[in-house]
Amino acid sequence: MNAEESQRLNDWVRQLCEQLGIDENEFRGEADIDGILSLAGVVAHAVLRPAAPLTTYLVGYAAGRAVEAGKDPAAAVQEAISRAVALADAG
Repeated sequence: MNAEESQRLNDWVRQLCEQLGIDENEFRGEADIDGILSLAGVVAHAVLRPAAPLTTYLVGYAAGRAVEAGKDPAAAVQEAISRAVALADAG
């Protein structure tokens, strides 16, 4: 991703966080944006393109449930990403 694309992505994240009522600083502290983008790429190539957005949604959902159960948010995201990548890599 070049600098312009990175800026557009950051602007989008800021606007979307605002629209959804999410604290952007909290989100950036807990979310691994590069990991999520990498996951989407792995799944799009290893499984099927339409599986990428569904996978990222499910990873977020799983992480949210783990946080609700008392897990650290950043750790919950990393664990969910790792599980999804392992599944995609397993084919």
